[in-house]
Amino acid sequence: MNHTIVAMVGEKIVRVECNTCHGTHAYHPVKVLKKPVATAGAENKAAAARKAKVDPDAADREEWSAQQPGMDPERAIPYDMIRAFRVNTLLSHPTFGLGIVKAILPPNKMAVLFSEGKKLLRCG
Repeated sequence: MNHTIVAMVGEKIVRVECNTCHGTHAYHPVKVLKKPVATAGAENKAAAARKAKVDPDAADREEWSAQQPGMDPERAIPYDMIRAFRVNTLLSHPTFGLGIVKAILPPNKMAVLFSEGKKLLRCG
């Protein structure tokens, strides 16, 4: 907001009038932002190397590659939303391909590990 100086003491502004509402109040100088002071702890943090981000799907891909050699596509059960599945059952999905049931989530869902990662599917 714009203000008009009303009173000064020497070189110091002490009272101003608001040009919008015409209210008079004490002058509040603009606050100067202070630069952060570097401390010993901050130097240590800056010098430390950052850890690489962990890929959350990396564990799923590793698990898939470890279990893939033992999979027999001929023994895979075709996926059906109504059918009930058990953990570690090999299934064949029309879109995602071969998958292994990793968890049954009541009342009607299951977590299945496919080559592209885990998917949550409906089951009976």
